[in-house]
Amino acid sequence: MYHHSAGTAQPVAGSASLVTERPADSLEYQRCGWCGTAMYHRLLCPVCQGSDLRTERSEGIGTVRHSTTVHRNTPAARNVSLVELAEGFVVRGRVMGPLIGIHSGDRVRLSTAEDPVRGEPVFQLLDESCRAWT
Repeated sequence: MYHHSAGTAQPVAGSASLVTERPADSLEYQRCGWCGTAMYHRLLCPVCQGSDLRTERSEGIGTVRHSTTVHRNTPAARNVSLVELAEGFVVRGRVMGPLIGIHSGDRVRLSTAEDPVRGEPVFQLLDESCRAWT
């Protein structure tokens, strides 16, 4: 989930920038300072319930753990996937590609930080291997 602030400070011409913008292709997550668990946008650590959470940047490489096609509330079918990133946390997002060609175990890379409509990360397949149609 992404939170956008309406009261974001804007830099004044001729002054140093007050806001540091993150790159469009980065994904930030949290790591517990107490037990080291990685998680995506939580208030407390799900393992030790600690509140000492550090924000870190993900490399954006992961594996599809589950993928489904959703036909509801949309003009066309869309993909919804759970992606486990190399840092050890799972995020819900969309994987670009043919809906029938996205499977559990496929390697993906972060394409953009968020879908402009749904606000979820968007991934693309790293290697689109030829799969046998059965």
